Amino acid sequence: MKVAVFNTKRYERPVLEKSADGFPIEFTFLEPRLDVQTALLAAGHEAVLIFVNDVANRSVLEQLAAGGTRFLATRSAGFNQIDRQAACELGITLAYVPAYSPNAVAEFTIGLILTLGRHIHEGHNRVRRADFNLEGLCGFELRDMTVGVCGTGRIGTEVVKLLSGFGCKILAYDEEPNEQVMLLASYVDTREELFRYSDILTLHVPLMPSTYHLIDNEALKLMKDGVFLINTSRGALIDTPAVVEGLKSRKVGFLAIDVYEEEACLFFEDHSSDIIRDDTFARLLTFPNVIVTGHQAFLTMHALRNIAETTMQSLDEFAKGFPCTHAVPAP
Repeated sequence: MKVAVFNTKRYERPVLEKSADGFPIEFTFLEPRLDVQTALLAAGHEAVLIFVNDVANRSVLEQLAAGGTRFLATRSAGFNQIDRQAACELGITLAYVPAYSPNAVAEFTIGLILTLGRHIHEGHNRVRRADFNLEGLCGFELRDMTVGVCGTGRIGTEVVKLLSGFGCKILAYDEEPNEQVMLLASYVDTREELFRYSDILTLHVPLMPSTYHLIDNEALKLMKDGVFLINTSRGALIDTPAVVEGLKSRKVGFLAIDVYEEEACLFFEDHSSDIIRDDTFARLLTFPNVIVTGHQAFLTMHALRNIAETTMQSLDEFAKGFPCTHAVPAP
């Protein structure tokens, strides 16, 4: 089976190739993102693999189907980049990786909280300049904080488990409460309650119409002054211009994000010699109380192996005509 892999990075290619040992698969590794301009590159490939910032809307899927593609898998837990209804109509089977490593993202989330809350990044930068002054580096202890976890699926649950070791008060919100989380955190009835009582708020919900710009001006009004926001889920959960205004007014005391609403044209590429044209993103980088990382939270060898192995399983099931264990939920 010929498989086109879009948005391929050097660190994942050998892992994918190794996981395919013993499978009758011929990979075509492509550096460009999948979109309406690049979809023709998949012509003649029965299967296509994509990632979080690829575009699989109706126009793209129609091109893929016309070129012979019958299977599309995203190497991620999120699948909001795919038009599921169009795929269903075109007869394209969809698969994803629902749990490549929840712990990878959870650990990174805690790392962001500790790094920014204790000014570790600034302390490191000062020492490299031989500046050992501690002024401005006074942080907080997590045990004194109330941490709100919005979304207690696989990743949110791992975040709660890790937070429990710090002795902080943990609040949680999810439409479907998790019994494991109930042992360690207190569920609130509404998101509004979570926003109102949290000193630190971390987001672990999928991007859907109901969660688009979950953190906007109205949500910020409910929050404590100086709230600490973390987003390692999907960029569009946050209305970035609203949060920038919150940073300027000090309503938002700290912001740590590994995702960004307009990241598709920025993340996963080297733009060090370019001029960043996104004024909102450039403004974020000017705040001393903001950390931005480039969609790095998932990136561990454990996660890469799980992504590759789960994807190979889905490809094998499709090739043999079996039901796909990790099929994307129907629209």
